[in-house]
Amino acid sequence: MRTPTRRTYRNVCLAAASLLTLSVAAAPVMAKPAKQLTQADIHDLIMAEAHKLIAIQKSNDAVSEAQKQAQIDALQAEVRNLADQLRTLQAQAQTQAQTLAVVTAPKPAPAAPTASVSIKNGTPTFASSDGAFTLSINGNIQADAASYMQDDNLSAAITGAARDLNSGTNFRRARLGFKGKVFKDFDYNMVFDFGGAGAEDVGRIHEAWIQYSGFKNAKIRVGEFAPLAGMADAASQNASPFMERASSAELARNFAGGDTRMGVGIFNTYDRWLYSAALTGGTVSALNTAASGFNTVNNDEQLGVVARVAGTPIKGKNSLIHVGLNYNAIINPGDAGASAATRYPVQLRDRPELRVDGTRLIDSGAINTQSASATGIEFGAQYKNFYLASEAFQYKIKRFGAAAGVTDPDFTGWYAEGGWVITGETRKYNTQTGAFDGIVPAHNFDPKTGQWGAFELVARYSTLDLNYHADALLAADRVRGGQQDITSLGLNWQLNPSIRFIFEGQDVKVERLNAAGASIGQDYTTIAARAQFNY
Repeated sequence: MRTPTRRTYRNVCLAAASLLTLSVAAAPVMAKPAKQLTQADIHDLIMAEAHKLIAIQKSNDAVSEAQKQAQIDALQAEVRNLADQLRTLQAQAQTQAQTLAVVTAPKPAPAAPTASVSIKNGTPTFASSDGAFTLSINGNIQADAASYMQDDNLSAAITGAARDLNSGTNFRRARLGFKGKVFKDFDYNMVFDFGGAGAEDVGRIHEAWIQYSGFKNAKIRVGEFAPLAGMADAASQNASPFMERASSAELARNFAGGDTRMGVGIFNTYDRWLYSAALTGGTVSALNTAASGFNTVNNDEQLGVVARVAGTPIKGKNSLIHVGLNYNAIINPGDAGASAATRYPVQLRDRPELRVDGTRLIDSGAINTQSASATGIEFGAQYKNFYLASEAFQYKIKRFGAAAGVTDPDFTGWYAEGGWVITGETRKYNTQTGAFDGIVPAHNFDPKTGQWGAFELVARYSTLDLNYHADALLAADRVRGGQQDITSLGLNWQLNPSIRFIFEGQDVKVERLNAAGASIGQDYTTIAARAQFNY
């Protein structure tokens, strides 16, 4: 039979054993608190109390049961005190372990940069989160249709395509491009074109360049691009008020600039003024669907220079005045080879400001040239929804190896155009190019709400004279390129920033003599239209 004293003894032993086990189990996470019992101390005390219990059990009967019970009670109190201290140590150890885990836990890696995608006026643009890298996809489609109304009784001296200009249709431009920036300060652009003048091309590189824009006072561009060669040249053909530039401006830009030109250029804008200069080479070779070979020169390519200064000396809230000076020069003409009839040819010519038919009615012929230049002056004005633009050019050629009595020819051309936006919007003046941009409708086309977009009436007169000493007795001194005068009237319908239609009529007058002195000029009218979509 177990006495109460034995049961109490057993309970104390079990409690001591439990405390011993708990102290051992807590060892991996406990740290030593300052001026407190350690686990080893508590372990030794528990063992000492256990030995005391054993000693009490073995004591003789002389010790009364009351004394034994008092000793056991004291031991129980001591064990409870040790248990409280152990729980305190465990709590401190757990807190320290949690703090240590927070302090030593590795910091999460920074989130990888993300890209954004936006679409503005149909143009998708991808950009990195820091804006250092961007990519925009853009395109342009211009589908033209025209009817040429010529006289039935043309001179017999007029031969070939000029006798029957082609009424029909043509994709003037069909372009797909990519542009953007890399590493923040480098811009790039690449455009492929499948359109053409008179006939669509199989496809060619229209632009391909890279530009550094990190300098404050200059941007540097290299590759295939059209340098800023004048006011009409600098304006985007996506926003042109007419289907084509005036012939005088088109001729000047093609001296050393124009489409598909290789070169290196520097340019920038300052408040209201801009400057640009470029050293240029030849144009990128292309194969037309109607051609049998690439357009190449036999030996050295052309070397030229293009420069321009322009700005707005007067600019108010609703008005501005634009002035400018441009210069295009051929320093070294392309070398066609020693066996060519004209070794260093420069040929001035242009189509009559419409490209459905690609025939050129004025043409100086190939002139053996040492150097050539085109100098132009610019004037523009805008008042609210009215604008005016005009340029005048002088073209000079220094002959190569000219015979006695043969002089250096010069030619002239100019144009003046204006427009009135009937619906009240204005043509935006672009300070980066020094030219007038297109119209953004105040209300996009939406018949359901009675909105029809923007409408603009435009008119232009242009003249280009490529005759020089046309009646000279010395045939080698004559240049019978002809004179072309064109009056154009048009209506532009801008449905939204991406879609527009152009309706245009022309009155064309060409006066020209052939080598024999017979007239090969003619007068005719045209009606034409363009459907355009760009993004």
